[in-house]
Formats: sequence, structure tokens, C-alpha cells
Amino acid sequence: MYRVSVEQHFDAAHYLRNYHGKCENLHGHRFKVVVSLKTTKLNEIGLAYDFVELKQHLGEILTQFDHTCLNDVPPFDKLNPSSENIAAAIYDQLKRHFSGEVSLSSVEVWESPQSCVRYSPE
Repeated sequence: MYRVSVEQHFDAAHYLRNYHGKCENLHGHRFKVVVSLKTTKLNEIGLAYDFVELKQHLGEILTQFDHTCLNDVPPFDKLNPSSENIAAAIYDQLKRHFSGEVSLSSVEVWESPQSCVRYSPE
């Protein structure tokens, strides 16, 4: 099994509705996002998946969140913008780019160097 991963980041503010703690106040993060694909086969030139193409797909998704208040951006205008929900939303948007031998394995969202969530439907 081959796993291909890329990492990008976006900067955004958010607040957690009904948290009952300091994270219920507006605050910001530099969110790091790591996505991983899996496949058992290499293409004709020996690649599991092109890093450039994967970065492009991820970048298109993250652009909608960068330098925003996530609470104002769908789906987080209705859904709490927790790292868990951010990871699942990115996964749902990204998975449409992959089929056949290559599949999306997981999305990690780091809201600090010490705290992350990994979402995988497995």
C-alpha cells in the first residue's frame, strides 16, 4: 500500500458555539491541513499520485476558508467550526477528485502544534 500526503495551511478565525469556555470567544488559528491518499498501484511513470495535483485540489478547497471568520462560511454558518467538522468538510469536498485505484484516506486538521484531529470514514 502506498500513502501519499501533502500539507498546506490556512489562517482563519472562529468561535465554538455553546462551548462554555474561552473558545466560545472569537479567536484565530493557523490551521495546518494534511491529506493522505492510498493506492496499491503506481502509474506508468512510477507515481502513486502527483503531489502537484493533490496540492492544487486541496488549495482550491482551503481558499474558501483562508482569512475568514469560519462561522460566516458555509457549512460553518450552521455547523460548529470545530477541527472535527473542518476535517470532515474538507474530506467531503476533496473525495470527489479520486476514484479507481486511488482513494482519499484521511484529512488531518491541526489547530496548534500540539492538537489535531484526523478524519477518516474507515
